[in-house]
Amino acid sequence: VQLQASGGGLVQVGASLRLSCAASGRAFSNGVMGWFRQAPGKEREFVAAIRWSGRSTHYADSVKGRFTISGDNAKESVSLQMNSLKPEDSAIYYCAATNSRLIISRLRDGIAYDYWGRGTLVTVSS
Repeated sequence: VQLQASGGGLVQVGASLRLSCAASGRAFSNGVMGWFRQAPGKEREFVAAIRWSGRSTHYADSVKGRFTISGDNAKESVSLQMNSLKPEDSAIYYCAATNSRLIISRLRDGIAYDYWGRGTLVTVSS
């Protein structure tokens, strides 16, 4: 299974970016796909996730209202639309996936995800 993330880049404060992640080798139709990020010197943190069962979406408080996760489980892909970007959004963004039906309380736990992409760098300059 491979997860390939793309779409990162250097943007100014207030700009938008759209990250995409495509999975190959396995479908995650019963599970979860999500995004995490890690800034230099900081721990990896949860950003957003989509549970295919019910297609519910979940966000970190820091991005709620600015970021939107969407996806197509038939195409095994997920996107993250990021608007009103802030310098604190700068990080390497990682796509993650699992075919487990995670309960909501586990969505933010990186250990719960079985597959990870290599990451794409997002830099927001002020």
